[in-house]
Amino acid sequence: MTAPVDLNAFLDQLADVSGAAIMPFFRTAIAANDKSRGGVFDPVTEADRASEAAMRQLIKRQFPAHGVVGEEYGAENDDAEFCWVLDPIDGTKAFISGLPVWGTLIGLLQNGRPVLGMMNQPFTRERFWGDGGQARWRGLSGERALSTRPCTSLAEATIMTTSPQLIPSDLRGKYEAVEREVRLARYGCDCYAYCVLAAGHIDAVVEAGLKPHDIVALVPIVEGAGGVITTWDGGPAAQGGAIVASGDKRLHDIILETLAKA
Repeated sequence: MTAPVDLNAFLDQLADVSGAAIMPFFRTAIAANDKSRGGVFDPVTEADRASEAAMRQLIKRQFPAHGVVGEEYGAENDDAEFCWVLDPIDGTKAFISGLPVWGTLIGLLQNGRPVLGMMNQPFTRERFWGDGGQARWRGLSGERALSTRPCTSLAEATIMTTSPQLIPSDLRGKYEAVEREVRLARYGCDCYAYCVLAAGHIDAVVEAGLKPHDIVALVPIVEGAGGVITTWDGGPAAQGGAIVASGDKRLHDIILETLAKA
């Protein structure tokens, strides 16, 4: 079911307020706190908190019956029919490094299923959004529909992951079995990788250790562009975990098979 049109318009409002909260901090001497408690560095900044707070306030005012799940401020009314899933800055490590490959993820679940999603990049002024049936991009040069590209073999594929070091050690060998077979592997980009997949520039994204706020917004974009996104064992992606997104189902099946055999 496609989300109502007024919710599509509301996505833009959320992107506007989140971008306005974030941009004063980008490429400044902003401090980052470590949320990892001794694990892999997991930064959070004042920009993350300001962005999520602004989006939550707008959701509560416009749709008080809707639930919200956010990376920084947790869950509220998350058993509601409609529940917004927010990641104010996906790619905080890139953000604090001054690199424009981060984005704000705004996803909407209806009865637990992703039905609407946007990735907003306010520095490059790009928005990628989808509803599972279609996906679009808007930037400084205009607006267009998104469509994934065909790819039928690993030998022809370009894949991305944020970093192999972020894949848990017990799964890393499986990822490496895929990477060994591809034409090109690139690292970095977090949520941006899924968007360039939807735009037809790469063929797959393979990651693990994701949370729902990392992926819910991206599912309707990838699927709306004609792609496939599942867990490594072929299940629904909305709860996060080990995720594969592919532009071509034929390639997706090959990647799942390679992961299973490794």
